Amino acid sequence: MRRIIIGISGASGSVYGYRLLQALRGVEGVETHLVHTASAARTIELEMHERIADFEALADVVHHDDDLASSISSGSFVTEGMIVIPCSMKSAAAIAYSLNDTLLVRAADVCLKERRKLVLVVRETPLHLGHLRTLTQLAEIGAVILPPMPAMYAKPQTVDDVVAHTVAKALDQFGIERHLFKRWETPGPSKTG
Repeated sequence: MRRIIIGISGASGSVYGYRLLQALRGVEGVETHLVHTASAARTIELEMHERIADFEALADVVHHDDDLASSISSGSFVTEGMIVIPCSMKSAAAIAYSLNDTLLVRAADVCLKERRKLVLVVRETPLHLGHLRTLTQLAEIGAVILPPMPAMYAKPQTVDDVVAHTVAKALDQFGIERHLFKRWETPGPSKTG
C-alpha cells in the first residue's frame, strides 16, 4: 500500500485539495492520510459549497493538526511523501524552518528529513523577497515548489480545467496518472507560410 499524506492549509484555493482527494479516491493501492489546519476549515467554508467533513470523507485516514503523536509525525511510519495543497506562505515558512508545532508542519518536516517527496502547492501572489527566500530555502532542502499555474496549451475551458491541471502536475510527482488534462504533444507543421 502506497501512503500519501495530503495537507490542506488555510490558503485560498481549497478546491485544489478537494480535487486532489477526489482524484486519489479511485486509485487502487494508494492510501490517503489527510491533515488540515483549523484555518483550512474556515477557508473551505468561505470558498466552497463543501464542508471540511466532505474533504475528510474522501480520505482513507484523517489526522488532527494538534495531534503531534499521530502516525504521520514519525519517520518510522513509511509514506511515499506529502502534498500540501493549497500551501499558505505561513505553512511554507514553518516547514522551511522546521517549526514543528502542528502536525501538518511536522509531517512535512518528516518527509524532508526522510528524503521523501514533499510537494508544496504554494498559493500567494505577488511574492515579495521574503516569500522568495522561503521558497528558495524549501527548494534547497528538498521540497518541490509547484505553484498553481495554468497551462494555456491545454486550452482550459473552465476553472475546473485549470484546477485539474495543477492536481495532475502534483500527482505526476508521485508517478500517478489520472488523465485530468491534455498533455503537450509535438504540434503539426505551422499553417503560416
